[in-house]
Amino acid sequence: MGRTDESFPYGRVVVTGGAGFLGRFIVARLEGLGGVEVFVPRRRDYDLVERASIERLLDDARPDMVIHLAAVVGGIGANQKNPGKFFYENLLMGAQLIEQSRLRGVKKFLALGTVCSYPKFTPVPFKEEDLWDGYPEETNAPYGLAKKMMLVQAQSYRQQYGFNTIFLLPANLYGPGDSFDLETSHVIPALIRKFVEARRRRSPFVEAWGTGEASREFLYVEDCAEAVLRAAATYDDADPVNIGTGSEIKIRDLAEMIARLTGFGGEIRWQTDRPDGQPRRRLDTSRALEKFGFRAGVPLEEGLRRTIDWYETTLQESGAGKGETARP
Repeated sequence: MGRTDESFPYGRVVVTGGAGFLGRFIVARLEGLGGVEVFVPRRRDYDLVERASIERLLDDARPDMVIHLAAVVGGIGANQKNPGKFFYENLLMGAQLIEQSRLRGVKKFLALGTVCSYPKFTPVPFKEEDLWDGYPEETNAPYGLAKKMMLVQAQSYRQQYGFNTIFLLPANLYGPGDSFDLETSHVIPALIRKFVEARRRRSPFVEAWGTGEASREFLYVEDCAEAVLRAAATYDDADPVNIGTGSEIKIRDLAEMIARLTGFGGEIRWQTDRPDGQPRRRLDTSRALEKFGFRAGVPLEEGLRRTIDWYETTLQESGAGKGETARP
């Protein structure tokens, strides 16, 4: 795979969520390897909440491996509006995909979890063994718990059936191709969009959620794709693995960095009545380095610069270059 072994050990791979933000990078990398047939199910054809659709998908694709990226997900606001939907659909997708993959003899299943599964007050840096030491932060607990059930299933299926299922816990992702819809987006694309629009409109201020004092760890999407493919090719253990950079930044400092990179010189007004979410997030990434040699390569400021360039180019190409807005 360029950075590991050029020969990927699985010839037929289903990538759920393969048309999504992270999935597009993983699919492109797999297709570039040669000798790997990639099947990307679309929701209009296969509703992964429904068992019959999953059965049909696996019968149609006959995969050696499943990489499960598909999720119903969003930022703090979206999680607050949809706790039941986020819990139910993520739980059903994961549980049924793993079970049906086992029944059909899939050789390996990679389940992508979420940093939201960690307890609200996890000691920093978050270590994989801390996952069960408390309840997740309330604003995204239903989503985090639904995804964490895949770890329980992976470990129990490995124990009882010898089913090779691995579980990864990525930090917050960002990069080109992310969702910039303010109703559902995460913090980086939301701030980029707000600052770019404010600069174009010559607005004197931008409003940002929370106090700005919470911290987060951000992983560039192409780095995450590299980690997923390394683990897919070589990692075969029951233990969950953190995927990240091992560094954190306060949201206030992040906002100031994005303002500078987008050329916005106005005021940032913090909406302190809005929730901050989990107080801090920073992962211990030593297991990923030890088990499959992954280390993130794109520094935050460089990744932000690339993301902003992509967003501004997308605005220009959509014809929203003279004060109008676009929804990439």
